[in-house]
Amino acid sequence: MRRLPGRFPEPDDQGSGHAPGHSGLPAELNTFVGRHDDLAALGALLEENRLVTVVGVAGVGKTRCAVRLASLLEKRYSHGVGVADLADLAGLGDPDLLGHAVVDALGLTDHTRRPPRTILLEHLADREVLLVLDGYEQHVGACADLVQELLRRAPRLRVLAAGRLPLRVDGERLHPLAPMGDEDALELFAARAGAVRPGFALTGAVRETVRELCRRLDGIPLALELAAGRMRALAPEQILQRLDDRFGLLTGGNRSAPPRHQTLRTAIGWSHELCAPAERLLWARLSVFAGQFDLEAAEYICGGPDLPADTVLDVLDALLAQSVVLREDSPAGTRYRLLDTIREYGAQWLSATGDAERLRRRHRDWFLGLATWCELDWFSPRQEVVAVRVECELPNLRRAMECSMESSDEVHLAQYLAGTLWYFWVGCGRLAEGRYWLEHVLDEETSHDPSRLKAQWVLGYVSVLQGDAVGAISALQECREGAEQSGDDAAAAYAVHRTGCLALVTDDVARAEELLRDALARYREVGELNSNVLMAQVELGMARVFRGDLEDAAANCREVEEICDDHGERWVRAYALYVLAFVALRQGRPGACRRMLLEALATGHRFHDPLGGVLCLELLALLTVVEGDAREAAVLQGAASAIWPSVGVPVFGSVHYGAPRAECAERARGELGEAAYGAALRTGALLDLDTVVRRALAGGNPDRTDGSPPPEGRPAASVPAPGETRRPAASRMTERGGPEL
Repeated sequence: MRRLPGRFPEPDDQGSGHAPGHSGLPAELNTFVGRHDDLAALGALLEENRLVTVVGVAGVGKTRCAVRLASLLEKRYSHGVGVADLADLAGLGDPDLLGHAVVDALGLTDHTRRPPRTILLEHLADREVLLVLDGYEQHVGACADLVQELLRRAPRLRVLAAGRLPLRVDGERLHPLAPMGDEDALELFAARAGAVRPGFALTGAVRETVRELCRRLDGIPLALELAAGRMRALAPEQILQRLDDRFGLLTGGNRSAPPRHQTLRTAIGWSHELCAPAERLLWARLSVFAGQFDLEAAEYICGGPDLPADTVLDVLDALLAQSVVLREDSPAGTRYRLLDTIREYGAQWLSATGDAERLRRRHRDWFLGLATWCELDWFSPRQEVVAVRVECELPNLRRAMECSMESSDEVHLAQYLAGTLWYFWVGCGRLAEGRYWLEHVLDEETSHDPSRLKAQWVLGYVSVLQGDAVGAISALQECREGAEQSGDDAAAAYAVHRTGCLALVTDDVARAEELLRDALARYREVGELNSNVLMAQVELGMARVFRGDLEDAAANCREVEEICDDHGERWVRAYALYVLAFVALRQGRPGACRRMLLEALATGHRFHDPLGGVLCLELLALLTVVEGDAREAAVLQGAASAIWPSVGVPVFGSVHYGAPRAECAERARGELGEAAYGAALRTGALLDLDTVVRRALAGGNPDRTDGSPPPEGRPAASVPAPGETRRPAASRMTERGGPEL
């Protein structure tokens, strides 16, 4: 039996470390069985080739085998492993989303307007990465084009693909994955049967019955798992008899083994026939989901007079027991999904019932409601829960937007959804995809109703943060004109606010202050209070800093901090702390500055907000050189410089925002000398965002991971737990132009 060359560690092997890298490997929910020869052969192919594709019929185990191999080889790739599940993009018309999916798989965050392909090429140019691409069949041409360019431009990249078709790219080596051999198939069936019938063992005649069952199912793992799921109610000989009846019906009594693709369809169809009517109905209706779903969504979308919502859990549990539905634990809690082949079968049945369009719209309506609820809950102690939830639901939210774009009468719903997700695009490091959807939905002409106006000001906001002044002005002016024509005072306030934000980052500080004060007054008039409104007050505080009024700036941001504490808001609070830290440093209070900066940095990092993080790093570098550690300051500055390209124009191209950077560079260069300063910058540039944040929170000591105290004068961060607030406080009347509560 062949083995992989060299040591072949288990996934939890704690062998020698390597440079920090991203690991996007999904957890295994049950034991991996067999495939030793296939894993060895694939490992050998990857040693010699940069693109290896596992091909085979549906249900043969391509995904599981590829992910298993990636987990075994993870430590050999110094910059990590990424797994891109492209099956979730099936049904979405635009293949450009492939790039976004691969960016996500590699754990990258990019705030710029650069296309995802450009981001990938830059990131992978000199990194040693294993990229696993799964389920690309719906976009095979676009995927092949992307892979070809990545391999040509990133010489240390290796790609392991898994699909029913080859990519047909130069240099591709194929590994046809055959069904399981007899012994592996027996072992798999026994393992899965034992999970539903404890104590099951392959003894005596049972072993031979199961062997025949495995042979009749051609050793296809998915078919075996479906059959094993029936062991709760049936004995092996009963399963074999019923399966033989099904084969006889389909093949006219011919007992020769049918083609493997028909074997799987037969097994799925047989499993479908054995389901109770309610189970078949739920199976079909669950096919409307893209990727994962939770129980609450399944109850609403799939429930009805013929399947009451309060029965969905019991029916879902029955499908789980039969391996039709898989259970997955995620940061958002317990979730479920259908395998692609199972989903396709269910979708065919749903279409045959004539109910597919109604279910798709019901799915769309649920996720419109979810996005609306999440927008409201963003301004609450549940803010981090919202961030995790929307991240998990992104495939379904994409499908909901695409569904609304199919009819001109419903485009406004897509515009509403894209605009309502502003908190996710902006607060959770999704500017690039946010801009894609906002521009996509606004391409369709609709009247200046609230949905279109909201999408326009959100597009303006995203454009400002990406450093695209022209795009921002275009969207914000159109929004303001439309708002004034339609009398939408709230939309007009948002347009004025984001125009003020644009003025602030382009150093027109007097104009910024004027517009921000105007926006705050407008917000008060319409009774608006949310994270956007508070951010306007933070930005006003920043403008006051730039104009030299530190006391007024601090008063503005302390008020924001108190309101955030009242409502449990963490994201805007981090930006308020950044401004307060800026003030503290200018006032000669380095201890207070560091405490606030570290808390802001940790909070922003939890939200995957690289903009807030890199601003904090720039100011932290200046603080560090003020405290006397010029080398560490230069390391932080080098790290920040390496992060900025994924965020936008460094320090917005602003003299005011860039002042800490310029001052830090001057002081550190003067203390260290040009050579040592340059070396420290290069050291910092090698650190990724996660590493530099950990370093900063540890007080600048990269080796302090054992809980020991930070260096003297360098307190580590003391950050409230998610949802915790510093103190409860009664809401009070503002006197500084902010919202009345």
